[in-house]
Amino acid sequence: MRLISLALLAITASASVLAQSADPTRPPAAWLAPADGARSGSEGGGDLRLESVLISHGRRPVAVIGGKTVMLGGHVGGATLVRLNEREAVLQGADGVTHLYLTPDVEKQMIETPKLRKTGKSGPVKGLP
Repeated sequence: MRLISLALLAITASASVLAQSADPTRPPAAWLAPADGARSGSEGGGDLRLESVLISHGRRPVAVIGGKTVMLGGHVGGATLVRLNEREAVLQGADGVTHLYLTPDVEKQMIETPKLRKTGKSGPVKGLP
């Protein structure tokens, strides 16, 4: 009986430790924090944050901005959604143009590939695994 009690105690303790461990699928903390103009990647967008973009064939594109679903041409926060692609939403309002980005903290870098060799040569290409 004592051995069963110890086993149950060990299982309960290990379950609580596992529940407190970090979720590898959870977005970075900066993305979960309340949105502000600096973090949203907008130019004066206030608390507007682009959360999702839905582009379907044969349907009007839709963006989720600040928790609100906005169709292309629709209004949010006193501005009109005038352009939408898979990475960005452009709003036109009284304050001017505002750009909202899906991943504002991600910087893209170009990857240079080695130049192709002239035809007729065989063998391994330098710089490639």
